[in-house]
Amino acid sequence: MVERLRAAGCVFAEEEADLLRAAARDDGHLAELLARRVGGEPLEHVVGWAEFCGLRVEVGAGAFVPRRRSEFLVARAVALARPGAVVLDLCCGVGALGAAVAARVPGGVELHAADIDPAALAYARRNVAPYGGSVWEGDLYGPLPASLRGRVDVLVVNAPYVPTEEIGFMPSEARDHEPLVSLDGGTDGLDVHRRIAADALPWLAPGGHLLIETSARQCPVTAAALAAAGLRTRVAVSEELYATVVIAAR
Repeated sequence: MVERLRAAGCVFAEEEADLLRAAARDDGHLAELLARRVGGEPLEHVVGWAEFCGLRVEVGAGAFVPRRRSEFLVARAVALARPGAVVLDLCCGVGALGAAVAARVPGGVELHAADIDPAALAYARRNVAPYGGSVWEGDLYGPLPASLRGRVDVLVVNAPYVPTEEIGFMPSEARDHEPLVSLDGGTDGLDVHRRIAADALPWLAPGGHLLIETSARQCPVTAAALAAAGLRTRVAVSEELYATVVIAAR
């Protein structure tokens, strides 16, 4: 098994073999899982979960796999969230960001998560359930209940920010197995960021914060869009995780 994984280009073949064995019900199922991984599916899709901020987050075929760099956004959000804070995970995918924030805030939070992708939300419902989270299906702020307006203390966002023409340069695990809606950010990658920024203010509580993952190259444009919407912005960077987050305050 290890040799087949190595031949397929898996750098951590031994560790992956252990995870595949643990996920398999029997030898036949193990052979099926191995064939999927060797065929190029993300390991997380094959085994059904991803490790994120110390949590075992459910994922599966057709879902965006949470990236380790996004743990930096979670850390910054937790630092801003008081016990009982209203937390909204927008463009939530499988709900990893919201679940991780809720798990780390002492005393818990009022958690909401929203996304346009029903397949991702099937996983999000299970991932946020331990924290009493509510899940809303629709485009950005559209499906949110009116009762959330002006109440969101911490709004976390990992919206798509890859420019359309750069999708083809992404690893095949992403471009071939994750939904385009979770990757493609439009011509310069920031179409969704602009839409999020334009309508953010009415949802934030007084003193509330919006944290959005972006790239070092794109952060000036993301920050400018949030500033134009009336928010005070700053940029946080983790060199260790190659992560960039714009933090905007009402």
